[in-house]
Amino acid sequence: MEGQTTRRRKVVGAALWLLGLTVSAMAYIAWGRDYGWGPSPFNAYRIFPLFGLLAFSLMWTHYVAGALRDLLKLGEATLAHYFEATAWAVLVLICLHPGLLIYQRFRDGFGLPPGSYESYVAPGLGWVTLLGSASLLVFLAFEFRRFYGKRSWWHYVADAGDAAMLAIFYHSLRLGTQLRHGGWFRAVWWFYGIVLIAILIRKYSQRFLSKSKSPAL
Repeated sequence: MEGQTTRRRKVVGAALWLLGLTVSAMAYIAWGRDYGWGPSPFNAYRIFPLFGLLAFSLMWTHYVAGALRDLLKLGEATLAHYFEATAWAVLVLICLHPGLLIYQRFRDGFGLPPGSYESYVAPGLGWVTLLGSASLLVFLAFEFRRFYGKRSWWHYVADAGDAAMLAIFYHSLRLGTQLRHGGWFRAVWWFYGIVLIAILIRKYSQRFLSKSKSPAL
């Protein structure tokens, strides 16, 4: 029995690494296709969208990994290496995505956010950029789980992270260069969103049922 569990963990672990590589490759291909793989100027405006696509895609695999771990009852330690390695990559990517845009807008004389954001996007979409900024702050706050992850109130930060994922999904659909038009990658992105919503529905349904079954004090 223990041998079967070990093999299952190895299979799931390998599948998650393959999934991470696949979603990263699709993000890169969609980004490169948008520029026609041509020799257009390589600057912050061109590269910062890629970091956003990669960050969300890898964070999405974290949700898939957690759901698989729970469904297959593989234990908390399962996939720890995948979570740890990709979490550092996500942290770098979510900082570079807005960071490069902020730097380039300031360098071009547009000042700092939120003004520099609002002048970069179409009229009426400035609030969507701020949605992304708020989500970034939530993701950064989540990095303190190493210190406060066992506190009773920490689940509120995790819940905020779930809301931030949904906000970034919407943010990407409204502002993402590779997602504003129809095509295969927009369909892929919608698939990410549907799977994410299904995972969150299951998570919060289980929490509600668990509380409803708890004996009254």
